[in-house]
Amino acid sequence: MTVRISLALQGGGAHGAFTWGVLDRLLEDGGLEIAALSGTSAGAMNAAACKVGLMENGRQGARDSLARLWREIRATGNDAMNPWLKVGMSYASAANQIVEDMLSFSPMGIMAQMVSPYATGAFRDHPLTQIVARFDFTAVCAAEGPPIFVAATNVRTGRVRVFDRSDLTPEAVLASACLPTVFPAVVIDGEAYWDGGYVANPPLWPLYDPALPDDIVIVQINPDRREEVPMSPVDIQSRINEISFNASLMGELRAIAFVKRLIAEGRVERGRMKDVALHLIADDAVMGELSATTKLLPSDALIERLYTAGRTAADRFLAGHGAALGRGGSVDLKALLA
Repeated sequence: MTVRISLALQGGGAHGAFTWGVLDRLLEDGGLEIAALSGTSAGAMNAAACKVGLMENGRQGARDSLARLWREIRATGNDAMNPWLKVGMSYASAANQIVEDMLSFSPMGIMAQMVSPYATGAFRDHPLTQIVARFDFTAVCAAEGPPIFVAATNVRTGRVRVFDRSDLTPEAVLASACLPTVFPAVVIDGEAYWDGGYVANPPLWPLYDPALPDDIVIVQINPDRREEVPMSPVDIQSRINEISFNASLMGELRAIAFVKRLIAEGRVERGRMKDVALHLIADDAVMGELSATTKLLPSDALIERLYTAGRTAADRFLAGHGAALGRGGSVDLKALLA
């Protein structure tokens, strides 16, 4: 029996390699069918790559497409036109980590506060532009296959815009992944957009459509909980980043918990509102070992580590909660939101 699920994929830069690992493992499972994809930032990139692959060659096509995406992310700047960029990024990553470990501050974090992305001249272009341009958006936006939803933040209003297959373009995906301290805003229809993680990370409400399954599997890459109170400047900033990029998700989960309580108490007739069955794949222990700075540094070692961690987390989820899919949620919302 095939179980239909919707996937909600968080953003987090290079940490999105964890989601690649999760998807790779889920796509191996012949008992699961991806009915819809919602994503923000790196989650949007993963969602688009997955949809393209599914349209090309089913499950294996999706796995191949995701692997190709992350090969290209790793290779960014390693082409014949700019042979020094990858070397420079490697040294920058290593030097930044050394300084963080020894002196408890992030050179890259300081630069982000001192240098505007609008003052970088020839380097203003989003480094993911060429990668996103290679996606087949006819396939991404096809009526066949799972619908896809991508979130970005309207800079002027501070509100979320969710792009779907009716208006999803390469620019929309780039907008969803546009960190404002690093890249200039992406302009679409005269409006400027930043990373969607500030207002929807990821957006869950498009997945409440009655035509979609009740089961929503969230892939969370920003640690929800840390046992130790951060003390160093780097750790404090990293925790602020994690809390900020989880805030919208926590808000949606509270809304879901409220609706479920109304249904359970009989105050809302069953069927009038969707009784979502939530599932969560995460690994706070692994993600908690990384600083927010590493989201911008897609080194080979980091990506391989997170891909493996994602596969392991998905394997653990399927072993522990796979039987709940199609039958009810596996997330204890009361405990999660406590």
